[in-house]
Amino acid sequence: MTVNVLVTGASGFVGSRLVDELNLRKNFVPVAAVRNHNKQISSKVRQVVVESLGENISWELALENIDIVIHAAARVHVMDDNVKDPISEYRKINVNGTLNLAKQAAKTGVKRFIFISSVKVNGESTPLDTPFTEENLPSPIDPYGISKFETEEELLQLAARTKMEVVCIRPVLVYGPGVKANFYSMMKWLYRGVPLPFGAINNKRSLIALDNLVDFIIVCIEHPAAANERFLISDGEDLSTTELLHRVSEAFGKKSHLLPVNHYILEFGLRLIGKKDLAGRLCGSLQVDINKARRLLDWTPYINVNEGLKLTAEHFLKNKHLG
Repeated sequence: MTVNVLVTGASGFVGSRLVDELNLRKNFVPVAAVRNHNKQISSKVRQVVVESLGENISWELALENIDIVIHAAARVHVMDDNVKDPISEYRKINVNGTLNLAKQAAKTGVKRFIFISSVKVNGESTPLDTPFTEENLPSPIDPYGISKFETEEELLQLAARTKMEVVCIRPVLVYGPGVKANFYSMMKWLYRGVPLPFGAINNKRSLIALDNLVDFIIVCIEHPAAANERFLISDGEDLSTTELLHRVSEAFGKKSHLLPVNHYILEFGLRLIGKKDLAGRLCGSLQVDINKARRLLDWTPYINVNEGLKLTAEHFLKNKHLG
């Protein structure tokens, strides 16, 4: 039986890879919701232009004959957000805009709504070797995390009132071919062989390869045990910042040049120059437990960390001139 799947954010890092994979599967027909017609999306995939994620937008055309919605679009986390009222801006898109889509989806008979949330719903950090689980009380701190939590709550309430099932997926940092932002910058410095003061950091961070996240989302499309559940998801292997940098260098076939600066000194220095968030990500721990996904859905990560980093490094080397 063919399953028609609407993917929002289909031109983004996660959405584009998801659409490509669904297009390769015989039993899925992806429909890409995009702001503008995207030439990089396969010509075999139907595109529907939706002007925004606003709370008054009509999704009628996009939802025609759709069985599953995978909502990957959002107002993303912004490090230096200068708007006067950030939480209101996040709520407009991430909460109200998502609920607008979800309510229309339920009315049109969509069977399942898969929401790509964030580990930020749980919080920003964990004590070493004390990972977050789905049973932990949510503790979002920034406007992005708060908006994601509020959306989860509203969606599950909607599921309780309608026949549409909801799945909330909270990924950790996603890396893979085409990754940008801080992960790309880190790869750039390592590739150039620049000495970095990150050789003595003993934290633990959970990551997830793009292929693992996409594989898990596809499992959630039809698995009956995923209905109305929340899942934390990662590669299942946690790395310190130092270990991660060493492994990325190995994926490049290079030797890393990491200076063993005491992490307390490093963290103090970063905070001193106004880089508190960066200090937390580089020196602090953030781990998640994926046993619920293993137990309920019989899911195991599709690839391991080394394989994920190798794919990421290969893409970087092929496309570094575009950086």
